[in-house]
Amino acid sequence: MPTTLLQSDLPGLTLRHRGKVRDVFDLPRERLPADAPSGAALTGDFLLMVATDRLSAFDVVLPDPIPGKGEMLCQISNFWFEKTAHLLPNHLTGIDVASVLPAGVDPALYAKRSVVTKRLKPVPVEAIARGYLIGSGWKDYQRTGAVSGIALPDGLRQAEKLPEPIFTPSTKAAVGDHDENIDFDTMVKAVGPELAERVRDATLRIYSFAADYAAQRGILLADTKFEFGTDADGRLYVMDEMLTPDSSRYWPADEYEVGTSPPSYDKQFVRDYLETLDWGKTAPGPALPAEVIERTRAKYAEALQKLAGIVVE
Repeated sequence: MPTTLLQSDLPGLTLRHRGKVRDVFDLPRERLPADAPSGAALTGDFLLMVATDRLSAFDVVLPDPIPGKGEMLCQISNFWFEKTAHLLPNHLTGIDVASVLPAGVDPALYAKRSVVTKRLKPVPVEAIARGYLIGSGWKDYQRTGAVSGIALPDGLRQAEKLPEPIFTPSTKAAVGDHDENIDFDTMVKAVGPELAERVRDATLRIYSFAADYAAQRGILLADTKFEFGTDADGRLYVMDEMLTPDSSRYWPADEYEVGTSPPSYDKQFVRDYLETLDWGKTAPGPALPAEVIERTRAKYAEALQKLAGIVVE
């Protein structure tokens, strides 16, 4: 059965960052097992990333966890990291999580929701690929006829497939703040033209591969966001989470209809419920009914099964 973890507790490890969902700990090389891989691919420092069961909506972390959500997210990410390794290297090391946990910590609680990764220098933008006109992209298009400075044909409708996928970066916001869409020129000013082009190319290449794969399983990948980092040699890696329902908009192909907002394999039930409340979308967030929690958990489980073939009890 899935485990439930709202917040990780790993005595002896230094907490580097606690995000909306992930807790990230420093993992010095001396804490690695003696038989850990070595060589150029594993030089430098490492991190232990833990996907908790915390849930955020409208950029607010809610008080109720979704049981097993972190395990499902981690398994989906790991599936895609392996599936796309031929397109771009990723931050995974393959080191067994149980071998680096502090003494006394139950390995079963962390085994499926944690990974040991390379410590990279993050590229300070969210790298977003859009194949369909939805969400903030749809709002931008209605207002300006463009998305992140990219002009689109007139007359497109909500959820319509774009002529070709587009790259629309955004800022990386702190917890509780909102990301802001930026154009490519603004990204170039932030990270430089060479890195900006590498990130854009990698984003669109991985998105197209994943969208084709998902479509074969009856799922449309409307959009997704990636995070990238570089090592000491400037090599680019995809990192953090990858192509999960938290970072992507997945639609059942048989329920897709242009002109509407299709149902998605994510926290749609949560957002729909919150929209019925008199809540200002600021912290603290409201509690969730048991039915909303269970229906949301079931959607994550369905995505994991359809994409990766992994069945959750």
